[in-house]
Amino acid sequence: MFSSPFLLAFPFLLLICFLLYWAGARNAYLRRPAVEEGDPASHEWHFFVPCRDEEAVVGTTVERLRADHPGAHVWVIDDDSEDRTGAIVAERAETDRRVHLVSRRRPEARQGKGAALNAAYDELNQFLAEDTDREKVVVCVIDADGQLDPRALARVSGPAGFGDPETGGVQVSVHMRNAEDPRPLADRGRIRNAFARLLVRMQDMEFSVSNAGMQLLRGRTGSVGLGGNGQFTRLAALDRIAAAERRPWQRGALLEDYELGLHMILNGDRISHIADTWVSQEGLPHGRRFLTQRTRWAQGNLQCVRYAPRIVSSRHYGGKGVLETLYTFLQPVAHLVTLALCAVMFAVLGMTVAEDGFGEAFGGMLALWPLVVVLAVVSVLPFVLWGPVYRRDRAPGSSLLVSLLWGLALWVYAYHLFPASARGFVRMLRGRNGWAKTRRNAEVVTSGPVAVES
Repeated sequence: MFSSPFLLAFPFLLLICFLLYWAGARNAYLRRPAVEEGDPASHEWHFFVPCRDEEAVVGTTVERLRADHPGAHVWVIDDDSEDRTGAIVAERAETDRRVHLVSRRRPEARQGKGAALNAAYDELNQFLAEDTDREKVVVCVIDADGQLDPRALARVSGPAGFGDPETGGVQVSVHMRNAEDPRPLADRGRIRNAFARLLVRMQDMEFSVSNAGMQLLRGRTGSVGLGGNGQFTRLAALDRIAAAERRPWQRGALLEDYELGLHMILNGDRISHIADTWVSQEGLPHGRRFLTQRTRWAQGNLQCVRYAPRIVSSRHYGGKGVLETLYTFLQPVAHLVTLALCAVMFAVLGMTVAEDGFGEAFGGMLALWPLVVVLAVVSVLPFVLWGPVYRRDRAPGSSLLVSLLWGLALWVYAYHLFPASARGFVRMLRGRNGWAKTRRNAEVVTSGPVAVES
């Protein structure tokens, strides 16, 4: 039938694209140059910490930021919390002039993370003197449970970061600080905790080596993306986006961080990724919370497809940057097409079995088993090879065998992208763009759903 060549060719095309991207990311990660540090005193630093019902973690986050980066200002945006988040920060602000509380109330509040960050941007503009050199002011977005490497400001001040006047933004690596927690779910049994440990470990492996490699590859193509945690931006670059788009962070965006990076590059600013410094956060040990988070990311990625025409026609994106960005945009689309093709293939197989019998239908497939084995090895091996790299950089006390098993688990873990993409696409079709915040691991569950769609 006419669809058979396409059914056969499409998976091969996806595999080739994946292997090329993986090879580039791995090479970029393993061959990254040493980071030269700069002088943090050459810039003025402001941390934005968006919060909603974060009393379980916000006090520790503010204390850690002030202790590790005493010259910086900390702006906590309380997005109409119903707990003591605002009170905790207000108490600290009374005795520390570098801690600021940005209070938001409904109906203006709870309009998304981007709106909260825009409110802090407005407050910062009022705080700064008119003669401030805004090229020397840097804003860093930190999650409410985020902990930043004490060396981070020195490293992002260097030539690879804001020491280069062309750099408008810097993204640092993300680590899961509970990756070594033996009981992520203290109130659950051994089997649930084994699953939770593996899930957190996979998130740490994904972010600290695989995603870092992707970002370093994007550094070569001029298409580095900003993340929601550990995102550094030059205030002047935010001003340029605000002048063009009315606000730095876009309202209603589910990936407001990645969108900000797109706008930054479209305006001619460079973004770099520094893998040798980090921000840590809690990995999610709950499968439901994890899938909901990834569904939001997939939906946000699909929303960003609308920028494709602007990127293709932009003089600030080179050919490699255009290809890399389009590849990133189309990942959820590729997952959806793959799911559809699998359904078609099973339907075709079912019709063949009905017409020709079981033996005839599967006889030809069995004859192709060497090709199937080769394709399976080629598909799995790239994930497995991340294992020893992760062991070297993040878990040196683990054995080589364990690291290879982690790599194999990473391959299985990657399949979460298919249901996440499907759920994100369905949500888009239904016009559902609101989200409840993901509950922190330290929060006590009283009633109601956890991190479900609003």
